[in-house]
Amino acid sequence: MAASGTASQAQLLDFDLQQFLDSAGVTRRVVRLARGGRLFAQGGPATSVFYIQSGQVKLSVVSTGGKEAVVAILGPGDFVGEGCLAGQPRRMGSATAMGPTTVMRIGKDEMTRTLHEQSALSDRFIAHMLARNIRIEEDLVDQLFNSSEKRLARTLLLLARYGDDSAPQRVLPKISQETLAEMVGTTRSRINFFMNKFRKLGFIEYNGKLKIKPALLSIVLHE
Repeated sequence: MAASGTASQAQLLDFDLQQFLDSAGVTRRVVRLARGGRLFAQGGPATSVFYIQSGQVKLSVVSTGGKEAVVAILGPGDFVGEGCLAGQPRRMGSATAMGPTTVMRIGKDEMTRTLHEQSALSDRFIAHMLARNIRIEEDLVDQLFNSSEKRLARTLLLLARYGDDSAPQRVLPKISQETLAEMVGTTRSRINFFMNKFRKLGFIEYNGKLKIKPALLSIVLHE
């Protein structure tokens, strides 16, 4: 049974969505966005699902008082906007490109039909949703029990996709300390303090882009 599970996971990691959509004749549109470009806006109609091919996308929510909170930052291989498949009529948040980004836009009806007809895509999509739910639970535990320093270290490692062999990304595009503060749930001054500390310890490097080193994991594991 274990070997079968491992093979199944490997098949999901090797799944080529682009090739699959081509062979299945799924109607979709490739959208290329510059930094700051919107995939969709909070309150807008939820009519499509997006698959990120390259770049990074920030998911954020603005409260009635005008305060913005960053919910997640997604990268290549992630879906976004899938709430429309569960009957969500309007977007609960906004999705914004953090740099040059390419996504595939698939209409809600087309995506629903394909998920029903194509088991390969359905398996890939279910794996994505389960991973997203696990991440949400981990984020909640992190927010409730860990210090802001540990939360920042975990956030940086997640953004760099540390431990994800299917996406060995260690260098991040420019990301503001304000955005990190929103994600971690602390102030920009605290983020600045910890980032300087991480750099002095050799856990990160600044050189136009942000390089995350595996040694940063020691902050997360330290009790």
